[in-house]
Amino acid sequence: MTADFPSSRMSRREMLRLFGIGAAGLAGASALSACGIGGGAPAPNGASEVSGGFDWRKAAGTTIRVLQTPHPYQLAYQPLLKEFTELSGVEVIVDLVPEADYFTKLNTELAGGTARHDAFMIGAYFIWQYGPPNWLEDLNPWLNNTAATSAEYDFEDIFEGLRTSTRWDFQTGSPLGTGGQWALPWGFENNVVCYNKTYFDQRGITRLPETFDDFIQLAVDLTDRSENRYGIATRGSKSWATIHPGFMTQFTREGAVDYRVEGGELVAAMDSDAAIDFTTKWIDMQHRAGPTSWTSYEYPQATGDLGDGTAMMVFDADCATYTKNKPGASKTAGQLAWYPGPAGPQGNYDTNLWTWCWAMSSRSKNKHATWLFLQWVTGKTAMNKAVAGGTYADPVRSSVFNSTFKQVAADQVGYLETFEKVIPTSKIQFTPQKAFFDTTMNWAVALQDIYGGADTGSRLRSVAKTNTSKVNL
Repeated sequence: MTADFPSSRMSRREMLRLFGIGAAGLAGASALSACGIGGGAPAPNGASEVSGGFDWRKAAGTTIRVLQTPHPYQLAYQPLLKEFTELSGVEVIVDLVPEADYFTKLNTELAGGTARHDAFMIGAYFIWQYGPPNWLEDLNPWLNNTAATSAEYDFEDIFEGLRTSTRWDFQTGSPLGTGGQWALPWGFENNVVCYNKTYFDQRGITRLPETFDDFIQLAVDLTDRSENRYGIATRGSKSWATIHPGFMTQFTREGAVDYRVEGGELVAAMDSDAAIDFTTKWIDMQHRAGPTSWTSYEYPQATGDLGDGTAMMVFDADCATYTKNKPGASKTAGQLAWYPGPAGPQGNYDTNLWTWCWAMSSRSKNKHATWLFLQWVTGKTAMNKAVAGGTYADPVRSSVFNSTFKQVAADQVGYLETFEKVIPTSKIQFTPQKAFFDTTMNWAVALQDIYGGADTGSRLRSVAKTNTSKVNL
């Protein structure tokens, strides 16, 4: 997920529409799978068919088809595709689907078993839906086959939290990092705080808050409704996407968890004492220092207010606010800076991330050629070139971050320091579970009800009871 980009790129509003439709499509796809359509036994993994020494041209003459949606990552790589064909002899046909229809189309194709596309872009959360019906190829056998994978690929160079976040065994209660490797991370975002440094400097604010209570107080102090200025922008719409950025990051830092494992089953824990305390403060912060129409806020409104100089801070995706600071991108371009946000009571900086990935269809008829493409598109050489273009933020590889990206982002105040502070504990902080989109939207609805006056404890106990009943089906 990314920011609201210029007209040729995907906006955050459009992305949220995409995921709203995507969630509905996933529900339909899950129902189809439960009825025996699109699921069944997994197709044979193709890695064992590749033998001998590694050679980029082993699948020369093959044509593969990949599915993408318009995105800064896609745009950064588009001019590089010819280099892959020159290297491998494999032709790549790219089908671009408008963002509003992307996951609906992908769900329908995967559920129908047509295998029209050999590879496709997905977000890591979608693995929890696409993996159980055997729609995805396990990439572990490919990674472990030296005949299929270049010695220079260096999978361990990808940040650990990203590698872990794309691996699961689909068993209720199992943590991420178990089971198959269902996708390769391609680009990602940490959910941290971006602030208007120019205004902070004018106010003489040099010490950024280290605790959540101090953060709330600063947001309140920055707010002046008569001047159309408020302290903190976050998402508040009735969507699963309201939960995953700043809310989930600070929720985790404050010691709360979404689910516990008891007797091999998941029990919703968003009604724990820690969760109730945090949620009460989060909602109070919205009333006192957030946008007056918080319950309608998605990402475009939050970053738009930051760019217009209305919001003084945003707690969300770093690479999205990054684009607001580029020359000509907003009224506050060149005035923004970043910091990790408040630490937890134990000084921790646990951070929830989002990652776009590449996955291979388990029904692909061109698996070797597809695997060559996947390792090229997520490899060091191509990623360094894509990042050098200036619009591809947060590379998934440590080597690319430490070389090319540090040069490209050197003038962004606090960005690199924030990245390095949170990356050791940046990962998907949610408990993996197959009803993620439905149950997390329920959680967002509960936040809106609390914002509207419902008792925090009672409302969270209600949504926890509902979600517990859904995640163990």
